[in-house]
Amino acid sequence: MSFPVANFDPEQAQALARKTFEIEAAAVLGLAGRVGPEFAEAVSLMLACRGRVVVMGMGKSGHIGRKIAATLASTGTPAMFVHPAEASHGDLGMVQAIDVVLAISNSGESEELTAILPVLGRQGVPLVAITGGAQSALARQARVTLDSSVAQEACPLNLAPTASTTAQLAIGDALAVALLDARGFRQEDFARSHPGGALGRKLLTHVSDVMRSGDAVPWVAPETGFTALMREMSSKGLGASAVVDADRRVLGIFTDGDLRRLVEKGVDLRSRTAADVMHASPQTVRADALAVDAAALMEQHSITSVLVVDAHGALCGALNTNDLMRAKVI
Repeated sequence: MSFPVANFDPEQAQALARKTFEIEAAAVLGLAGRVGPEFAEAVSLMLACRGRVVVMGMGKSGHIGRKIAATLASTGTPAMFVHPAEASHGDLGMVQAIDVVLAISNSGESEELTAILPVLGRQGVPLVAITGGAQSALARQARVTLDSSVAQEACPLNLAPTASTTAQLAIGDALAVALLDARGFRQEDFARSHPGGALGRKLLTHVSDVMRSGDAVPWVAPETGFTALMREMSSKGLGASAVVDADRRVLGIFTDGDLRRLVEKGVDLRSRTAADVMHASPQTVRADALAVDAAALMEQHSITSVLVVDAHGALCGALNTNDLMRAKVI
């Protein structure tokens, strides 16, 4: 279906945008005054759930339901979305008595949703409703009803779900926040469910995951001549070399920056050993430390490489800023 294009009025568009924000903000703010024991009961039901929170909704409410299910799952509450129409044709088998159903409908009279409510009731599945219809079929069958009613939609025709879906989403977010708080959900827990994101990489990536190890780690003994030291640095491409004792404990480090400073001073390097030119007691990091902590250490001391040691202080790896950038830690 096509519609005739009316004359576009930029001022009218801006005015409608402001009005939309005002109406939707008022809808969300109106929810705050309705928070009561029923909200706490809904949270309690979901906390006690031994299965999953199964979110259902049709149309725009279904789209909101998918987002709520995703938010719950990523914040410590196992959840999934089941389409009500598909549920009537077999997908209802996904729902178990140990689950809690969170059903969303602005009117509370969605046929596809109300058709499966008796089955859920016979299974003994607790039902939490988010609806604007306080006397609707959905509200009557729900154990707990959360009122999502709005005074008006942002749509100028008062037809398209706009303010009502914003209110539904806000209630879903409020449930997720209350649940994660009650579970003691931490930043580290969030990272575990978001391993591909920036936070996940920062909180889950350890130095041992990104460091160079084995033959890729440049190291020499303190009595090593300068020429051999430079050969070790060049072959390993780290821009630095560790100087270690017979037990591989770190004595010092020699870097490209150290070389530049010695050359600028006119030092004759041909007869020098690694012990003569190394920087003693360098910064080190444990292999089990977070990679982001290694990055912070390097930034704090204005260095581009750091040696990695084990619990006994023995050299076991090395990394530089390029390694951290490849791992997207920085």
